[in-house]
Amino acid sequence: MSNLKILYLASEVTPFARAGGLGDVTGALPKALKDLNQEIRIMMPKYKFINERKYVLREVIRLRNIPVTINGRTEYANVKSAFLPESKVQIYFIELGDFFDKPGIYHDPLTNEPYDDNALRFAFFSKAAMETLKTLSWQPDLIHCNDWQTAYVPVYIKTLYHDEEFFKGIKTVYTLHNLTSQGDFDKSVAGEIDFDENEVKEDGMFGKDGKLNLTKAAIYFSDFITTVSENYANEIIENDAIGYGFGKFLEEKGEFFEGILNGVDYTIWTPEKDKALPVKYSFDEIEGKEENKKALLMRLGLEYKEGRPLLAMISKLTDQKGIDILIEALPEIMKLDVQLCIMGEGDPEYAEKLMEAQKTYSGKMSLNVTYDDKMAHLIEAGADIYLMPSRYEPCGLNQIFSLRYGTIPVVAPVGGLLDTVEDYDPTIEDGTGFVMEKTDAKSLVVAIQRALELYQDKDKLRAVQKQIMEEDFSWKISAQRYLDIYKRVIGE
Repeated sequence: MSNLKILYLASEVTPFARAGGLGDVTGALPKALKDLNQEIRIMMPKYKFINERKYVLREVIRLRNIPVTINGRTEYANVKSAFLPESKVQIYFIELGDFFDKPGIYHDPLTNEPYDDNALRFAFFSKAAMETLKTLSWQPDLIHCNDWQTAYVPVYIKTLYHDEEFFKGIKTVYTLHNLTSQGDFDKSVAGEIDFDENEVKEDGMFGKDGKLNLTKAAIYFSDFITTVSENYANEIIENDAIGYGFGKFLEEKGEFFEGILNGVDYTIWTPEKDKALPVKYSFDEIEGKEENKKALLMRLGLEYKEGRPLLAMISKLTDQKGIDILIEALPEIMKLDVQLCIMGEGDPEYAEKLMEAQKTYSGKMSLNVTYDDKMAHLIEAGADIYLMPSRYEPCGLNQIFSLRYGTIPVVAPVGGLLDTVEDYDPTIEDGTGFVMEKTDAKSLVVAIQRALELYQDKDKLRAVQKQIMEEDFSWKISAQRYLDIYKRVIGE
């Protein structure tokens, strides 16, 4: 058997719905697996905000009014179909009662509060995906689940569907994208989602820290667990602060737990073809990068001055991303002859502090408390130096985008950042960015100063830009590693 049938299950998929890096991964890996001649299909929720006309969603007559019952409550799923843009990967959108008629994916955009019924919403989505498979009569060899929103599937396959012939032999792979989001809910939720309430006690398969924990459930019931970089896999096991106590459970999985570095989709993230840029460029025509910088600064309302570097950061405004470290370092950074552009949303307290800083450093700093995909592309192209002072970073994608756009990354010494950025050594003129010595404000300032020294030496800067723009973090290698794991799991 060389061609596998794979169902890829996710709560967000770029470009249809994206809350972060998970959406980027789920929109890219299936395409790479399709390129390896695998039969792969995706299922995701049909959120109300998804533009059906733009993405050509089609009705599937036999996938209408599929009954989905959890804890005695029945809802009816209606499933529409489309293709991932620029690919032949089929994607099914599951519409289910009013569960996904909300303005956000997981949170109310106005209050930033998670929806009260999140546990139930994604339980129904997961079970609807399984009922859709039966209605389609399409029996995958394997279901690849992503983060807690799909953690129900490995559990349901080995409990509720245990005796159903259709699901016998179907294996599950579960990817942990970021342990900050674990799917922990009040213990009382267990019965509502058809989980064994006896297993919510602390030593049970669903219980952790006094709550029902969907990540723990997925670790117990999945046939294989992956995470998004090798270094993050090690950190989870070795460092409890990063692993949130999951290290011991994952160690028990032994050879069935592995870190695989995320790739990026170079059909979307490459300056030669990027539709979001006013001027496309390559290393051979690197002048175009400066034109994008001018366009970006004009859009930000900042003055362009030749030779003055622009630092940038596209990030959730959270502790994990080291926003507090950046804020502490700002007075020292702003003494330098630089400009700074930040885009992202998150903790209102951090947003407020950064707004104050924008006033203090008027003309040198721009803050956009939002996320705009086109703007993200222009920032990657227009910036000279990209900052990622994360406290931990399972994989990180922006440092990889920066490499392709010839933008020098300054990163913390954690997770996937260490797997993708090699510290620049001026004595041998080799490296792909600047790695902070520690995850603190002083180390961030020092790393920026080192990057500025390189920036001022145009010949050395060009040599580094050539090297980093040729780095290859496409999905090709990682997709093959996933395929090897799939084959191991199904015993091929």
